[in-house]
Amino acid sequence: MRNPNHNLLVLLKEKSLDKQAIETHVQSLHPILASVDTIVHFCTAHELVNRNRITNDPKKIIRETEYVRLRPFRFLINKN
Repeated sequence: MRNPNHNLLVLLKEKSLDKQAIETHVQSLHPILASVDTIVHFCTAHELVNRNRITNDPKKIIRETEYVRLRPFRFLINKN
């Protein structure tokens, strides 16, 4: 399993945790994030908008995200 480089803010109730315990908590978050950080969930949460239409087609969304920068008049909108 890969550990992607995410910026995480972890808030803990315990004040007196050592660095090893904090690292254990952070490492336990990686499987949870990996289960939801997939291309299927990305396509479900976004829609592709161009100047003429809005699409939810995963193939078109994936194809558009392969560009380093989106082509002109193409926007990825998060549905949240």
